[in-house]
Amino acid sequence: MSRIGNSIILIPSGVTVEKNNGLITVLGPKGKLDLKIDSGIEVKIEGEKIKVSRKDDQKNVKALHGLIRSLIANMVIGVVQGWSKDLELVGVGFRAQINGQKLVLNVGYSHPVEIEAIEGINFEVTDNTKIKVSGIDKQLVGQIAANLKKVKMPDAYKGKGIRYQGEYIRKKVGKSAKVGAAGVGAK
Repeated sequence: MSRIGNSIILIPSGVTVEKNNGLITVLGPKGKLDLKIDSGIEVKIEGEKIKVSRKDDQKNVKALHGLIRSLIANMVIGVVQGWSKDLELVGVGFRAQINGQKLVLNVGYSHPVEIEAIEGINFEVTDNTKIKVSGIDKQLVGQIAANLKKVKMPDAYKGKGIRYQGEYIRKKVGKSAKVGAAGVGAK
């Protein structure tokens, strides 16, 4: 019994959901998303509600039940509100700017790093140190944000780098703070 898989998805006004040969299409004010459904999962569209059920109790079908329901719910939210991830640059001289369709990052390398915007993804830069990645596909927004973070991962000693907004970076102590270092307790 999947608690997530059995819950019903409500379709807001202005959104249409269609089912054709194992393909779910969600169309809303922000765009259109498609999802291929496994043959063991059954999706029923009844008026303003979507019900996801499974045809049998095989292990792999049970594993997909809640996942498919969550993916469809994320698609419905995406075409209405959209998804976004906020990143921040921490470090002296670190900055970001938009140049046409490219995001240009200066993060301590000898050259600026340019990232091309993929279709369906928008970049916004505020204060030269805050980046907002937005789009209608939750998975794609998260993946692009993770790729941006990989450009300059936060340093474990000073915390410099690209991080999610509000993310806490646990810092390591440096050499001079270790017990038994020269000058500490020595006579």
